[in-house]
Amino acid sequence: MATDDGQNLLEPGDDPRKNARFLLFLSATIKAVDIYAPILRASASNSGNDHRLGANEAPPAIISVFLGDQLTEIMEALAAGKPVPGRAGENMEIGVSTLPKLPMDMTDRNRTSPFAFTGNKFEFRMVASSQSIAGPNIVLNTAVAEILDEFATRLEKAPDVNAEIKKITKETYQKHGRVVFNGNGYSNEWLVEAEKRGLANIPATVYAIPEYMSDSSVAIFEKHKVLSRAEVESRVSIYMEQYSMSINVEAGVMIDMADKLIFPAGSEYAAVLAQSINALKSAGSKVTPVAQLEILDDVVNALNCLKEESDKLKDALEAVNAMEDEHAQAVAFKEKVFPRMAVLRSCGDDLEPMLGRDYWPMPTYEDLLFRM
Repeated sequence: MATDDGQNLLEPGDDPRKNARFLLFLSATIKAVDIYAPILRASASNSGNDHRLGANEAPPAIISVFLGDQLTEIMEALAAGKPVPGRAGENMEIGVSTLPKLPMDMTDRNRTSPFAFTGNKFEFRMVASSQSIAGPNIVLNTAVAEILDEFATRLEKAPDVNAEIKKITKETYQKHGRVVFNGNGYSNEWLVEAEKRGLANIPATVYAIPEYMSDSSVAIFEKHKVLSRAEVESRVSIYMEQYSMSINVEAGVMIDMADKLIFPAGSEYAAVLAQSINALKSAGSKVTPVAQLEILDDVVNALNCLKEESDKLKDALEAVNAMEDEHAQAVAFKEKVFPRMAVLRSCGDDLEPMLGRDYWPMPTYEDLLFRM
């Protein structure tokens, strides 16, 4: 966040004036993220990101702010009206003129935080790689602008600006410090703690996108002349349609892969095993081919699973595509189609290690990593 002439508004600095400004913009960002967490979550939502959030070194779906231990300690001390400990061990008097410069080596290492302060900037890490950053930036800038407008109104009426900044900082962290979390965002303890703090946990895109239409969300978009209610509604409609189309296409591709690639390959391998077993018997082998029989049974069971789940996914897809209500359809894709896709995938995953290398019709992870 910077001015039009390049001054970083989130640079702590070592000058009293800069410190005051830093505290103000830091507080505004914390408050904005806490109050408008649902639309921030919505801005980072799509079908692909539903797979990513909460795993693979991606942040969880719960919006929280990482400040780091040192800055958190400073903000907690300011909020509590206690002396702020200095880096050399001495205590400094509370006030905007005593905030120490944060060293750059305090840069965040917590990859489980969706919104992290990293020395002189915030990183919004929840956004999907396939997304344009325009949408999340619009939401974030509008939310912070709303809080800054509130702060500016107070400061313009204040006889002592520095004293008012101190008061704003204290009040803001007391009310909105709940959104600050420096721990492991993947832990079950955080899920429990986040619920205690009253933080929203919106697990999927179809539940997040409607947050754009909340009264508070529409109000700030209209107030700052960013979007009208009609424009917000149109975007929500488009986002829900995009979600439905993505799941619909992915489910169709999955069915084609199961029916036209994996099932024929598995059937061919099962036939080879059966021929091998019969050949051994015809040759007069006195040893029962237990290994081949067990593998054959496993392959046939996996093929049955694949066919059964492929048919169930087709039925679910047909039923959901027949729905006319856009919102209800998107929710149905999430709740009825998406789970069936996961089960069908598990059948394919079970079958893959059973088949010989020459029979599996697609590159394996080993092929992709080491043989391409």
